[in-house]
Amino acid sequence: MMPWQRMTTLVLVFGGWGSGVIADESDEPAPLAEVRVEAQAPGKGERYLPSVVTALKGGAELLDVPQSVTVVTRQLIDDQAMRSLADVVRYVPGIGVAQGEGNRETLVFRGSSSTADYLVDGLRDDVQYYRDLYNIAQVEALKGANGVAFGRGGVGGVINRVTKQAGGEVAALSLQTGSWDGYRASADVGAMQDGVLPAWRLNGVWDDAGSYREGVTLRRQGIAPALALAIGDATHIALQGEYFHDERVADRGVSSFNGRPLETAPSVFFGDPARSPTFATVRSATLSIDHSLGETLSLRNRTRYASYDKFYQNVFPGAVNAMGTQVSVSAYNQATDRRNLLNQTDLMFSLTGFGLRHELSVGIELGRQVTDNRRLTGYFTMVSPTATSVLVPVSAPRTNAAITFRASASDANNLGTARTLAASVQDRVQVGDHWEVVLGLRQERFEMDFIDRRLGGSRIETQDELASPGLAVVYKPTATFSSYASLGSARQPRAGEQLGSLTAANASLSPESFRNQEIGAKWDLKPELQATLAIYRLERRHVAITDPSNPTLLLLVDGQRVEGAELGLAGSLLPRWQVMAAAAWQDGRLLSDQSATLREGARLAALPEWTASLWNRVEIDPRWGLGLGLSWRDAMFAAVENRVTPATNVVLPGYVRVDAAVFYNAGRGLKAQLNVDNLLDRAYFVSAHSTTNITPGAPRSLRISVNLAF
Repeated sequence: MMPWQRMTTLVLVFGGWGSGVIADESDEPAPLAEVRVEAQAPGKGERYLPSVVTALKGGAELLDVPQSVTVVTRQLIDDQAMRSLADVVRYVPGIGVAQGEGNRETLVFRGSSSTADYLVDGLRDDVQYYRDLYNIAQVEALKGANGVAFGRGGVGGVINRVTKQAGGEVAALSLQTGSWDGYRASADVGAMQDGVLPAWRLNGVWDDAGSYREGVTLRRQGIAPALALAIGDATHIALQGEYFHDERVADRGVSSFNGRPLETAPSVFFGDPARSPTFATVRSATLSIDHSLGETLSLRNRTRYASYDKFYQNVFPGAVNAMGTQVSVSAYNQATDRRNLLNQTDLMFSLTGFGLRHELSVGIELGRQVTDNRRLTGYFTMVSPTATSVLVPVSAPRTNAAITFRASASDANNLGTARTLAASVQDRVQVGDHWEVVLGLRQERFEMDFIDRRLGGSRIETQDELASPGLAVVYKPTATFSSYASLGSARQPRAGEQLGSLTAANASLSPESFRNQEIGAKWDLKPELQATLAIYRLERRHVAITDPSNPTLLLLVDGQRVEGAELGLAGSLLPRWQVMAAAAWQDGRLLSDQSATLREGARLAALPEWTASLWNRVEIDPRWGLGLGLSWRDAMFAAVENRVTPATNVVLPGYVRVDAAVFYNAGRGLKAQLNVDNLLDRAYFVSAHSTTNITPGAPRSLRISVNLAF
């Protein structure tokens, strides 16, 4: 037993944490308006050090959250000209990236890949698409099982995007151009008269770009209005909307041969980019109401409606033949239409009794999600009426062979309605001067009404009771240091993270469960510099597998275990030297045989044993600044089927990538910057979806940005 395991056996601690340090009785309550306003921009020397984690109820200071949390600030996003969540998590320990079949973001949270554990302002944003950062104030990564805070899912962690809020004067324009005919424009304008509500804000983006990959293009546009109102001194209302459209070519990368990605130029496209379109359109509206009921009592209600229209089609590579001369190409498409209606109400209050100070929150959550899925298989009729693949030369892997898309016997065609009713309670108790205990419980009823149109409209109805208890112990000997121990839990119903995998065979099975044991420490080395450490074990249980002795039955087994350690450093080393650094060690393996190819002891896919990153920004003088970044990733497996044959034992080699930037402040609100990614032009492979879908990293690329603040 590891030393940290002995410590965690002494206290049972669960995820989902409260609203920061418990004040003594003389503390004044925070002004109501601060509950909903975005995190304030850091001051001098604090570009990369955020102050508050907003995803948790009431917000919480980073030092006081007893779980591993990394926050990427707007300043870091701008300094690196980040364009996606894949860029964001490069500097987040414990989170990696999978390919997502070239049509969506797929992050890997402590070995568990997810396309649904995404939040926006603490509410679900769980459809498969690529998100932009144009209207985002900061991105928060909360790692570990988070069921008590966010309900089903969140098995290895969640990503929360914090939107820019109305509440001040702002007028900014950013123009960017770069390699491969990339053009981007974004604007951020807002007003507030004499510092008093009402206030409004409007963010917009337009993006049009090519790619280092042949035939791959990207176009997207978005607009996000926000309005803030006050009714008297006690009530604050925020209304936000967004229209966002993203379209691009679905790029599944290259195949593999002899245990490694194929050795081709990084530009070579396998399949047909002209017949691999993908698009997503998101329309959303969020209403937030905060009301003060007194000095120690407040009420918050948030309602979000979002519609998602998603389609993708891909003509993509499969396996390479034994001679390494030909590669198979297949095709399919899928459409998803989802409508989310979510409502959360939280009552937060404090009280004192028996010499203890309590900060409590009681919440109710209601949700309804309607999902329509349809998938069609591509048939290469020139080969035969039933051929689902065609062979093409590895040396010329594009194909224009005729393809007919129609439903196969196993293609999804379903309509699902998911309903959630959840109640939660959480208490943060101050015990003496240095100890805090956080207790929480979330009880969730998850109902699924699933209609499978393939089987004549057969209907499956399930109901799961998902209990997520919680307890945390925090020791804070000084105002600048805290240590904690935690045990987080989460559940995943059989409908899956995308609510589309329910079958008659698995409908009666209990949900998968995840448990995260963790100890950690956070230390404000100085007011503008914070270091973090976390050591954890994450276990996955109740995985359904086919009974080897009876293929008509399913068995539940322990699925996987990940052990790891994370280090983080953010803030200012010197007044003119800002840093964001991360390092992680992770070891993840299957705990049992789960099929003929998923064997006990296999390492988890897309989980390198070691990763590290370091970004530096140095101000040379008031006008000039330099940035330098290093990111290192150890070798990792492309798929979890890596204990079977050499063909499935495909490794993505490790790599080191160097990025750089030059910043120039011309004064009068005008700034310019040059970002150079992959400065040394190293060849590498960044992610994979399987052993035959591997994405080459981009060669050296340049981006020039001009930013004007009026």
